[in-house]
Amino acid sequence: MANTSDLKEWLAENPKMMGALSMLLLLLSQAGNVVAGSCGGRAGP
Repeated sequence: MANTSDLKEWLAENPKMMGALSMLLLLLSQAGNVVAGSCGGRAGP
């Protein structure tokens, strides 16, 4: 497993990847909202 300081160092050397990682997190959070919304509003078993 990568150390936190190693990750910070790698991101400092590759600033474009910081933008790519933030965009990936944004897309994943939006996809989660879509999946949660498509389940419908049915309550109960």
